[in-house]
Amino acid sequence: MYFQPKLFLKKALGIFFIVLSSIFLNLNVTHAQSMADLSAIKVDDLSDAQIQELIRRATEAGLSESELLQMARLRGVSEAELEKLKNRIEKLDVSGTGGRPSATSSKREPRKQGDLNEITSGLFKEQEDMGSFADEPSPYFGMDIFYNKKRRLSFEPNLNIATPKNYILGPGDLIYIDVYGQSEKYYEATVSSDGFILLDNVGPVGLSGKSIEDAAIIIKNRLSNFYTGMAGSNPNTFMQVTLGNVRTIKVHLVGELRLPGTFTLSAFSTVFNALYAAGGPSDNGTMREVKIIRDGKIVSKVDIYDFLVNGNANLNFQLKDQDVVMVDPFLSRVSVLGEVKRPKIFEVKEGETFADLLKYAGGFTDLAFKDRINVTRITGKEKAVSDIFNEQFSIFTVKGGDEYTVTKVLDRFTNRVQVKGAVFREGNFSLTEGLTLSQLIKNADGIRGEAYLERASILRTYDDLTTEVISVNLRGILEGNSPDIPLQREDVVRVSSIYDLQEEFYVQINGEVKNPGTYPFSKQMTAEDLIILAGGLRESANTSDVEIARRSASSNSGTFSELVPIKINIGLDIQENPVILQPFDNVVVRRKPNFTLNKQIQIEGQVNSPGIFSVQTAEERISDVIKRAGGLTPYAYTKGATLIRRTEYFDTESEQLRRQRNLQNLQQNLQKDPNNSEAQELLLQRLYMEIGNVDLGISEGAIAAQSKREAIAGISETKADLAPLRIRQTEAVAIDLEDILKNPGSDKDLILEEGDVISIPRQLQTVRMRGDVVYPATVRFEKDKGTKFYINRAGGFDIRANRKRTYVVYANGEVARTKSFLGLRTYPAVAPGAEVIVPTKGPRLPVRPGEIVGIATALATLALVLTQLNP
Repeated sequence: MYFQPKLFLKKALGIFFIVLSSIFLNLNVTHAQSMADLSAIKVDDLSDAQIQELIRRATEAGLSESELLQMARLRGVSEAELEKLKNRIEKLDVSGTGGRPSATSSKREPRKQGDLNEITSGLFKEQEDMGSFADEPSPYFGMDIFYNKKRRLSFEPNLNIATPKNYILGPGDLIYIDVYGQSEKYYEATVSSDGFILLDNVGPVGLSGKSIEDAAIIIKNRLSNFYTGMAGSNPNTFMQVTLGNVRTIKVHLVGELRLPGTFTLSAFSTVFNALYAAGGPSDNGTMREVKIIRDGKIVSKVDIYDFLVNGNANLNFQLKDQDVVMVDPFLSRVSVLGEVKRPKIFEVKEGETFADLLKYAGGFTDLAFKDRINVTRITGKEKAVSDIFNEQFSIFTVKGGDEYTVTKVLDRFTNRVQVKGAVFREGNFSLTEGLTLSQLIKNADGIRGEAYLERASILRTYDDLTTEVISVNLRGILEGNSPDIPLQREDVVRVSSIYDLQEEFYVQINGEVKNPGTYPFSKQMTAEDLIILAGGLRESANTSDVEIARRSASSNSGTFSELVPIKINIGLDIQENPVILQPFDNVVVRRKPNFTLNKQIQIEGQVNSPGIFSVQTAEERISDVIKRAGGLTPYAYTKGATLIRRTEYFDTESEQLRRQRNLQNLQQNLQKDPNNSEAQELLLQRLYMEIGNVDLGISEGAIAAQSKREAIAGISETKADLAPLRIRQTEAVAIDLEDILKNPGSDKDLILEEGDVISIPRQLQTVRMRGDVVYPATVRFEKDKGTKFYINRAGGFDIRANRKRTYVVYANGEVARTKSFLGLRTYPAVAPGAEVIVPTKGPRLPVRPGEIVGIATALATLALVLTQLNP
């Protein structure tokens, strides 16, 4: 049954007549206004609801706004009323969005791929399921692009691009048709399985197998019968055809693939999308000749190397439904090793040359030897080795099984000579024609002032790699008194420094100076000069008792040094006939007799004036300082008073810090004066390199403290029941302040030392329970209650509690332990602020079955022996 335009137009006019008639019936127009004569329509008399009803019914009849107005014009509606009707329609929000009627507006969604989730689901998962193999780089060039799970190069087609004109339509494609201009209309249709689209009031249009460009021509020809403005040389109505949602296609991937099978892909897909879905070719598959078979014929061959090397992906060639992608076994393979940018195994086609292979390998590296390439080739039953020279790269044909090796350039120099030592610019120099020793020294900007000119050496290397040392008088050569020496390749010239040939000189100063340490020696240096370098004298320095310890020049083996006593002025002014220092002298500045620094102690807690106090005399005691602090407050708890005193380890740490500062002394000297002369800078650098890491030693007291520390640590490591001990710098000394204040000057009234801290707490009211009790806690002190009472307040002894070793630590630091006599335990008394500590017996070792059997066997044996002894 064919479509009849005249019948359609007649039908449309009838519908329009019915629509307008119904509107006038609703308006109850006068009988004078004939139903067939609509020229008397007054748009101003129509309500918005009636206009919307008119447009709704016209839309249901398939009429656009322009068609509605055109038909109204044919029925005799005046132009003035038509203009009013058009304005009323445009002003109305008939679509609910403030726009035009839904019949003339296109509300299309962005182009989507049909069943896109189905297409892409599992692709990445399948590649991840390949396991660790997908993480390892493939030895075959190009394989990683398809199955390395860390990549996301999926070749997924871009659905947002303009529809390609050569896109072939097929079942499932959604077509958008926009008619605009004098007439406006929007069509949306899907290509059926029979290859047709069905347009409203137009009928079916066959498009299957047609390109978008051809389909647009076909659709335009059909619509021109209904939209006369489309035809002719001067059309006023136009049409555009675009592709909506993209259909899916089934593609079969067979052959040497990692995941062969049938895949659902986008109709925009190329062979690269299909290969990615299948994981790419397997290790046995070809990458140079992937075939696309359509309807039993090979329609295209894809060279993946062309994409990898040249970027040509041939994206214009798209797959079709039921296409077959065939991956045959590889053609031929060769390997390239050594200094190329991609040392891998490559697949080659017949007729390709080494120049092509080198392009696949990315070219040479910077260290490659490019003049000659070594190739190992299979020749029937064995292998042969050949060389390819640079000019043969483009004509040497590669063959399957070849192995090409690109070596490095030799690690040697063709024209190098070296100069080292006391020259201004050490390093490598070019061996020019006729280069001599004097010219090389000149190229190195000359010799330094400390250069030893009487002898220089040239280390010469011969062709057989043997060496010879040539000694020369450098002074004579430079002054022109000796013949110059021509240099050869790989000669190494060494110019020694005078300081390389002698021990480095330095002096030391210790004692009562601001910065004791090691300093560079200079000629005519005096003790005063060295003291000034050390920052001057301290207040405690005894200028009448300065001693120089000098290395002994005596041959007597029992004499180590000579002692030179000197006197210096406090102002360090210049004296007549001063003692000149010699290398390695050690100047010692001793302390004044009976010189003592101000000693300070601290009182904290419940005294009337707590704070820091200076010790007046060497016999000042605890009671004296408390008296100076204004005595105790009414809240003082004398039984909890504690004396905190520094241990010998505090001095050890201080001595270590002093040693560290001394070791950094030389480095600081290098940075003190930015205006040092060149000779001084060089001298300080040499001195720093020679003795910068020398241990200057520690004091005798510090050595003793260190030895004691190591002994204690060793004991704790060898005793299984001792936890690692922490060596403290301070410790609490238990004192009986109540007795001290009653009997000042007694043995309990200790003499104070530098850094002592006397701590007097407030009245304490709690007792702390620690150790192996059921619930360790702090409880309120109750008078006349014993240790067992407080242990019970903490839940009692735990299972592994060592009851007989329970002890009490009082607030002042004293410790009292549990005593036993004839099986009776006497627990120590408890005072406010005390800690009751219950040790544990340690973990109980389980008895193993073998030990039980051993014990049972021993008991049975013993019983048998006793039975035999007593029949």
